[in-house]
Amino acid sequence: MTDSESNFLLRAREARANDIAAVIVTVVRGSTVGAKLLLISDDVRGSLGTTELDDAGLATAREAVTTGKSGIVALSPDVDAFVDVFLPPPLLVLIGAVHVAQAVVTFARPLGFRIVVVDARQTLATLERFPEVDDLIVAWPDEAYPRLPITPSSAIVILTHDPKFDEPAILGALGTDAGYIGAVGSRKTNVDRRERLLEAGATDEQIDRVHGPIGLDIGGNTPEEMAVSILAEIIAVRNDRTGGSLRRATGSIRGDGD
Repeated sequence: MTDSESNFLLRAREARANDIAAVIVTVVRGSTVGAKLLLISDDVRGSLGTTELDDAGLATAREAVTTGKSGIVALSPDVDAFVDVFLPPPLLVLIGAVHVAQAVVTFARPLGFRIVVVDARQTLATLERFPEVDDLIVAWPDEAYPRLPITPSSAIVILTHDPKFDEPAILGALGTDAGYIGAVGSRKTNVDRRERLLEAGATDEQIDRVHGPIGLDIGGNTPEEMAVSILAEIIAVRNDRTGGSLRRATGSIRGDGD
């Protein structure tokens, strides 16, 4: 490994450790094989050999930050590059320190999420009840959202099941870039909630971002089953899948195309 390769890799790993996405683009086919470009936020280092390749590589790197997918891409008919994405752990924000939230934390931890629980009720939002979370915020959601690094890879799960808590939380979530927003509640609850959100100023397009009733249809009733359902839907949305049975699915099974 050359000094440049080592330096780029070190910078990318440091960025990820600081909750900043980084992408290394390396030419693997073409006249400039081995040339590298590093993107961290708006900071660009290195070169792929030409202005045209740098422009294509930078556009590809920015897209990769959104998709989170590494792999080989064509920068031109004669040039292929390997795009190596270094994303921070996806942020999972749980609004409501309830029993289902405890179960979600248990199952989300091994999935690699950075987990934050938010609840204004200090009696519920305690480290005794949530010892494994990365952050526990005792505040209303509209106070907590600005303090969190919410990006398109983030998921916001609203579990309060009380209009005076969950509707302000949904309205606040709609003002973020979160790639997934879900809220508990029956079909009737969601129909009624939609009307109130419209009256509060949300648009139909904004409300369509909210997954409600939350989770995949697996018939779960216990907090643990509901947690599996919710996390499965988050993963399906992240991979642009419907979450149906693999027996009836077409195309690749895994999200990486295998």
